[in-house]
Amino acid sequence: MPDKSTADVAADGYHKYMDDVKLMSETGLEPYRFSISWSRLIPNGRGAVNPKGLKYYNNLIDELMNHGIQVHITLHHVDLPQILEDQYGGWLSPKIVEDFTAYADVCFREFGNRVASWTTIDEINIGVVDSYDSALFPPGRCSDPFGVTKCTTGDSSIEPYIAAKNALMAHASVFSLYREKYQHKQKGIVGINIYSYWSYPLTNATVDLEATQRCKDFLYGWMLGPLVFGDYPQVMKRNVGSRLPPFTKVQSKLIKGSLDFIGINHYFSVYVNDRPLDTGVRDYKADMSVNSRGICRVPQ
Repeated sequence: MPDKSTADVAADGYHKYMDDVKLMSETGLEPYRFSISWSRLIPNGRGAVNPKGLKYYNNLIDELMNHGIQVHITLHHVDLPQILEDQYGGWLSPKIVEDFTAYADVCFREFGNRVASWTTIDEINIGVVDSYDSALFPPGRCSDPFGVTKCTTGDSSIEPYIAAKNALMAHASVFSLYREKYQHKQKGIVGINIYSYWSYPLTNATVDLEATQRCKDFLYGWMLGPLVFGDYPQVMKRNVGSRLPPFTKVQSKLIKGSLDFIGINHYFSVYVNDRPLDTGVRDYKADMSVNSRGICRVPQ
């Protein structure tokens, strides 16, 4: 942060987890989903496990179990070991697949006997856009004129799509690992989480109806298409063109069906109308080619 503040302490759950779990129990909370910090558990991204981090997560899980609270874990929620960003660009490199799978293997091995469900990546779709297009999230990459601030490095027209493919392949690799090595003993399930808002056409004009479907295809289909059918929606392939990295036949086979569940974080709904496809330099939002306006109710 500009003022040098950090989130090192924040709500201080590291020290107050027992009080937190007690409050959860008193309020009647039945399940609890929390994110593991890859950086806390494996500070160098790969290799040696931090014993203090391991102890903390074991203590937290045990405390939840002791209070009858079902444990749901997310493996990745924005937090990536800085060393992996420095070494090969993090999610922009296919090398992330091997490292993410090895990290997940540690989590399954150490915690899986007490975990009901695993979410590999939280809000994978908005995560890659806000990290590599708008630069709202780390590592804050973008290119003019798309970032919320002026970025020193990045390419908004292609990097979100590269990162998304690598993230999907990392998810599929982790799912395969769990199914082959752990699921028959631990009886857990593995899925992924997507960011969601619902879309309604602003008018009944054909272009607005098509824009509404296009909005859904770009928002959900970008991730659900590969996970369910093994490929992206046709409208994405058409609008993004060669900037959309394709799946090989082997990759498509690995990713298709690689989920036990889909998690949905739903926030609001929007009215959508058509915006002509930008023929200049484009990013994800320009490729989608819609105008949207948020609403707080379902239109009558």
